[in-house]
Amino acid sequence: MPETWDYTLSVPNDLRAVTICRRTLRLILTMHGLTGLADTAELVSNAVRHTKGPAALRVRRSPEGVVWIGAWDADPVPPEPPGSLEAVTDLEAGRGLGLVAACAECWGWQPSSRFGDRGKYVWCELGVA
Repeated sequence: MPETWDYTLSVPNDLRAVTICRRTLRLILTMHGLTGLADTAELVSNAVRHTKGPAALRVRRSPEGVVWIGAWDADPVPPEPPGSLEAVTDLEAGRGLGLVAACAECWGWQPSSRFGDRGKYVWCELGVA
């Protein structure tokens, strides 16, 4: 049975938080021997760039060995559906969820609340080879 773990990072509304989230996710995955998942995980952390309030990132490994990454933010508006990789490749912005959808085993979103604020949770599952 694989090792299980669970980390949550509370994130302020600050553009510097994007870099902190990327590096934190990369460090967590590296320390658990999962560096191959770091690039996709960093795409999820980009979600904090688009928030207008507090945010949180969570990364965990289930007993089945699946790595689950989620980003919560205080905006209850659903994310735009991801475009196909062909449609978003040349865009400067707005391609992150399309890349996540292409790289993840599955992804989704759900309405959620945290810290008393309504918002949404966008998540993906990454298979571990």
